[in-house]
Amino acid sequence: MEGSWVSLWALLLFLTQWASAIVEDGLLNNGNFETPPTGGFPNPSMAAGVGTTSLPSWAINGTVELVESGQLQGRMILVVPEGKHAVRLGNEAEVSQNVELEKGSTYAVTFSAARTCAQLEELNVSAWGAATSAASTVDLQTLYNVEGWDAYAWAFQAQQEDGAETKLAFKNPGMEDDPTCGPIIDNIAIKKLFIPDRLEDNAVINGDFEEGPWMFPNATLGVLLPTNLDEETTSLPGWIVESNRAVRYIDSYHFDVPQGKRAIELLSGKEGIISQMVETTPQKQYNLSFTFGHAGDSCQAPLAVMAFAGDQAQNFHYSPTGHAKHQPANLTFTARAERTRIAFYSVYYNTRSTDRTSLCGPVVDDVRVWGASGSARSNGPGFIGLLLSMVVLLGLALA
Repeated sequence: MEGSWVSLWALLLFLTQWASAIVEDGLLNNGNFETPPTGGFPNPSMAAGVGTTSLPSWAINGTVELVESGQLQGRMILVVPEGKHAVRLGNEAEVSQNVELEKGSTYAVTFSAARTCAQLEELNVSAWGAATSAASTVDLQTLYNVEGWDAYAWAFQAQQEDGAETKLAFKNPGMEDDPTCGPIIDNIAIKKLFIPDRLEDNAVINGDFEEGPWMFPNATLGVLLPTNLDEETTSLPGWIVESNRAVRYIDSYHFDVPQGKRAIELLSGKEGIISQMVETTPQKQYNLSFTFGHAGDSCQAPLAVMAFAGDQAQNFHYSPTGHAKHQPANLTFTARAERTRIAFYSVYYNTRSTDRTSLCGPVVDDVRVWGASGSARSNGPGFIGLLLSMVVLLGLALA
């Protein structure tokens, strides 16, 4: 008996150690680059890359520089998104970290990034396994706010066997004449995503946007969701961003959210589109409803949303009454296929009144698609079918 208890205890200890090896939601090890390297942080007055020979918890390839908040490069002050330190990647330089993930699960990586001297800077984000890999290029050309940096999210599906590690890497693919140029990255976090259950009265998955990438408690700028056309691997489960500009994932702690804790702010007019393919019954009538309005971030009027449902489209202009910051909208459509596309974008190209530079737009939340009242009759047996059924039943009874 005693031996059985010992074996059980050993098994539980093994399972606990195995489970603890899986990366947890939140900041990666030294994801904010505030852990000092061996010998301390390099002197920011030294030339680029000098003194940065190690980076705790990260592997380095190429010229990588630990930069400090307020550090000067010529007459330019380098942008450090959060805290005191960040990492700048020189020409074709890379930092990477090995993480253990759950095979088959989808993960979203949140990170902050800023460009330096080159206008066309990009950042390659990738997850490498033994047999498969996923990669994406994030365009840093567009500055979405006056702070000079933005938080982004990127998603991938873990393919490594349980117990194996995935290499999560950030690389500067550029080749600039000035080797001190290159993107700055900071605050790297990860989150395992879950696909919410589809509600019985709503064909939309994650219509309340409550499931999404990791957001830091002090993420006052929200998180940008760049272009992503893969509905199976998205940082916003159920939704894709099918445009060349990002949309912003926001929270109720720093923005006005219609309901719940999360919502989407549409940016850049027609250049920022979110969409989803929902399951429908052909020739059946449906309602697409949603709530939209002002995110409370000093966005200049007018605000309006263009909504699409199948072959129907309609503008909805924000015209609040009283102290209301959000209003409902509804679009009726008839499904033509077993899957119908719904989509949203901002009608106008809006900026904040506080600086007339930061991009903003209407907030969208609580998206629903359900069968319109009365339409179900057209999909049932109808009066003739019902009458024939009654005749058959009567015949069986008499027999």
